[in-house]
Amino acid sequence: MFMKKGIMTFVMFLTLPMFADLSANFTFSSNYVWRGMTQTMDDPGYSGGFDYSHESGFYAGTWGSNVAFGGAGLELDTYAGYSGTTSEGIDYDVGYIDYAYPGTTGDFEEFYFSASYQGMGFSYYEPLEGGADYMEAFYSDDYVTVSYGDYNSYGTNFLVAYAFPLFGYDASIGYTDFSAEEGSGMEDEDGVVFSIGASF
Repeated sequence: MFMKKGIMTFVMFLTLPMFADLSANFTFSSNYVWRGMTQTMDDPGYSGGFDYSHESGFYAGTWGSNVAFGGAGLELDTYAGYSGTTSEGIDYDVGYIDYAYPGTTGDFEEFYFSASYQGMGFSYYEPLEGGADYMEAFYSDDYVTVSYGDYNSYGTNFLVAYAFPLFGYDASIGYTDFSAEEGSGMEDEDGVVFSIGASF
């Protein structure tokens, strides 16, 4: 299954119009935290990806990172969507994302929708098969990000982060807090995360 997904992703990028924008990114972080929960057992995360964007608003990409849970050591995501801005100045984004963990049975897929106005907005993620939905309210500008999310049946998370340039790279430092829902089997987590990376 994973090989088929990888081939489909490769073919998708080969068929994209050459006049569109292609970019790459990489990031080192002190801890890979997703929806408030560490994905690397509080160890550093190393990630990178490739993105395609078209002037119409369509985009697609792939992204990977090391992980350390459930027998998985690698996460590979593939996504595609459409984003734009309405005449009223509302930014929106709708799309699909596949989370793959080679060698495990933990793969899953989500549809997502996000809308914001002057940096303040919300996002909603709906799993395709079972699983838990996720909702998040946020504020984000060029430097500051604040968010509060509710991962149904797992718990809630809070994030505040500050982005800044550092030696020509994009850096950020933030505090994240996860409060596990009773009976979920998850544990409360919190900590400071530093990351540095670049896009080109």
